[in-house]
Amino acid sequence: MRIALGIEYDGSAFSGWQWQDGPRSVQACVEAAVSKVADHPASVICAGRTDTGVHALEQVAHFDTDAKRELRGWLMGINTALPEDVRVLWAKPVDDRFHARYSAIARFYRYVILNRPVRSALERRRVTWVYHPMDEARMQLAAEHLIGEHDFSAYRALGCQSKSPRRRMYFIHVYRREDRVIVDISANAFLHHMVRNIVGVLIAVGIGKQEPEWAKAVLESRDRSQGGVTAPPDGLYFGGVAYPAEFGLARHPVLDRLPADACRYTGDPADSVLHELAGEEVVE
Repeated sequence: MRIALGIEYDGSAFSGWQWQDGPRSVQACVEAAVSKVADHPASVICAGRTDTGVHALEQVAHFDTDAKRELRGWLMGINTALPEDVRVLWAKPVDDRFHARYSAIARFYRYVILNRPVRSALERRRVTWVYHPMDEARMQLAAEHLIGEHDFSAYRALGCQSKSPRRRMYFIHVYRREDRVIVDISANAFLHHMVRNIVGVLIAVGIGKQEPEWAKAVLESRDRSQGGVTAPPDGLYFGGVAYPAEFGLARHPVLDRLPADACRYTGDPADSVLHELAGEEVVE
């Protein structure tokens, strides 16, 4: 039996999703909790690994088990065994053909910027602070240059191991909610640090340091050194995943913006192995 999970976590005290020998990871916590409820060792595979300090609104993962439990039993039991900074939002049986990683059509990230003169005492590790006034309309103009399929070499980390830098950007939506500027971004797959490097460019445009056309110039340069700084991990959230309707998993409303022809990433097979078609925070 294969079960899919929707998982929320505060990444502040984690070394990321991926299990590591020593540092605290989300995967280790979830696998320990699932194994306890299943009464057997369980391996949990996620839709996209997140890096140190990155959070999740709704990570999706799956595991296989022969254990018979009611869905409420899985949900309540796993949550009881989890630390306070990780919660399973839902549990659902899925077809054996479902794979949290390889079945995904698209993933979306949310980046939250606190734009006010003073830092937050309460959310200091859950938002990125920018004290300069920001123009979100200029940021949206810059973002439009990145929509579509492109070579994103200039927006990936220098150490990115992906064989292909080409990705299809479905949408970038920049908007303001009072003193927060929010960036929702979705693509068929992401390169290492791709979201944080894009946000770094958008911030430079938003505060007036660069013109919106700079985002296009950076893209066309295919040179990481031509871009801006990598935005901090604090404001980054793995937002959600879109899967084919046949699997019966609800999508985050943000993913209603996806085009009708959105489809699964089918890049270099080596990328699937090296990066698990992960989100942009793959291998630090």
